[in-house]
Amino acid sequence: MATLKAVDQPSHTFLNLASNDPENKQRLIYGQGTTKQQWLDWKGLSELKPFEIETHFPKHSRVLILAPHPDDEILGCGGLLQKLSKLQRNIVLIAVINGTKSHPDSTLYTEDHLNQIRPAESKAALEVLDIQNIQRIALNLQDGAIAISHAQFYAKLEQLLEPNDILVTTYEKDGHPDHEHSAYVVSQICKKYQLKYYQVLIWAWHWAAPNNAQIAWEQAYRLDLDSIELELKHRAIQCFKSQLDIDSSTGQAPILSSEVVDRILMPYEVYMHGQ
Repeated sequence: MATLKAVDQPSHTFLNLASNDPENKQRLIYGQGTTKQQWLDWKGLSELKPFEIETHFPKHSRVLILAPHPDDEILGCGGLLQKLSKLQRNIVLIAVINGTKSHPDSTLYTEDHLNQIRPAESKAALEVLDIQNIQRIALNLQDGAIAISHAQFYAKLEQLLEPNDILVTTYEKDGHPDHEHSAYVVSQICKKYQLKYYQVLIWAWHWAAPNNAQIAWEQAYRLDLDSIELELKHRAIQCFKSQLDIDSSTGQAPILSSEVVDRILMPYEVYMHGQ
């Protein structure tokens, strides 16, 4: 295995992202959010650069998909995963946490139960997509603690990297704290080792509006999905039953509401080139 080469840079410092980003409070995930139709009606999306997979992910590369929670790899990258598999690219899915705190006070979905079923849901979704050449690695960081576990996250990821890796994770302004902290750690390690990386929109579709100034549209690529890829992505999302159903023990509404699922099933995925 080839050795990674780091560029000279100052000692690594992990930031409190909220305190360093005055716009953070504007990225709130509540209510129904921006509708799918509002996005589809925005001509700016049709003007984004096309994401040429064979060019951006060449044959010699290994692709690391970093999912903050089990389901983010499908919600964000369900189409990309299918296209990479068809091109026979080597893929590593890195599950940052197991999402054990998604149902507070639940007797139906306890933390111990979620620690088992959420990874199982992720594996079932990958089977639906029939993804070949994929390895799944769990970092097992504590749920809800990515913000205070940057150093641990960084160290675990660093041990997995190879020189030709290309990393994909969530957007640095996606709205969900775990998504934003994951993006930050990935960006720092990629800058150190001069690795290419991309960030995908997931919850930004909810909190943002078309042409929102916080989103770096000039860095964006649009990945078009055909009807078969979109249908398989939909079927894969249905594997995340714990996130789709009402919690009968607490009355908690589905985390992935029908509106959220419908919106994420637009006929494209949008990726930002890391800077």
